[in-house]
Amino acid sequence: MTVMIPFAEGEAQLDWLALTDALAAGHELPKADVADVFLYEGDNTLLNRSAWIAGMGLAVKCATIFPGNRAAGKPMVGGAVNLFSADDGSLDAIVDFHLVTKWKTAGDSLLAARRLARPDSKNILIVGAGTVGHSLYAAYGAAFADAQFTVWNRSAAGAAAFQKAHPDVTIAQDLAEAVHAADIVTSATMSTDPLIKGEWLRAGQHIDLIGAYRPDMREADDLALQRSRIFVDNFDTTLDHIGELKIPLAAGAIAQGDVVADYYALNRFQRSSNAEITLFKNGGGAHLDLMTSRYILAAWQARGAISGN
Repeated sequence: MTVMIPFAEGEAQLDWLALTDALAAGHELPKADVADVFLYEGDNTLLNRSAWIAGMGLAVKCATIFPGNRAAGKPMVGGAVNLFSADDGSLDAIVDFHLVTKWKTAGDSLLAARRLARPDSKNILIVGAGTVGHSLYAAYGAAFADAQFTVWNRSAAGAAAFQKAHPDVTIAQDLAEAVHAADIVTSATMSTDPLIKGEWLRAGQHIDLIGAYRPDMREADDLALQRSRIFVDNFDTTLDHIGELKIPLAAGAIAQGDVVADYYALNRFQRSSNAEITLFKNGGGAHLDLMTSRYILAAWQARGAISGN
């Protein structure tokens, strides 16, 4: 019987640390086969992202992007994740698109931070006060319970709205000073030009880059990469596809050998010293949607078992 998992009811069962454990376990299985399909009609887009992992099953994440909906007061993005059985291909669950995306994106970064950031990190800077920034506040807060959060945003109004939602957050006025002061910098912006400069970094930091997803997008400059030990979630979705690494690799600012590991070599995600700077590029991918959806379904079924439903 196919399970339908909506956003609010599904999210109530989830835990950020348990999700990162599930993502780690997912990368112990055979490497995923992934494929993307795009269809267009005018300004509108249908995106299907598919993944198949032996022993875990299949997922197709369908997203519709209709920019004109904004003028009508409707959501621009809709969709769902179809989760299929590894045993017989039957449809196990349909999961809310936004639920999977929210937890996959922040959980992806949190898994790296739990391995690479210093455990005593106390000052966390969120660069970008958008939807993902709110998810990062929740995710990082679960793993670094004693941390103090600061947010920097291009617009003062966006930063103020973020602080209103999270009153314990301090608003940074100067990005350079905020980056230098932070133990962890997690960035989720739509920037095409690097915002984070290598000259601002200091020993012992962890840098988490999320926002760039196109070949022309970057959040950190060459010097930031050169000063850091670099890690990614997946070589296949980052090195040749996202400007964060594609551009400096093409220019010779860094070499492919400078990227230490992806999650399929998770045992290599560790610091060599407290003084080094670690940098993680979150590239996403349908395989992470599949792992996250499986975690969501398991949590949903555990809730039913506990309640007797």
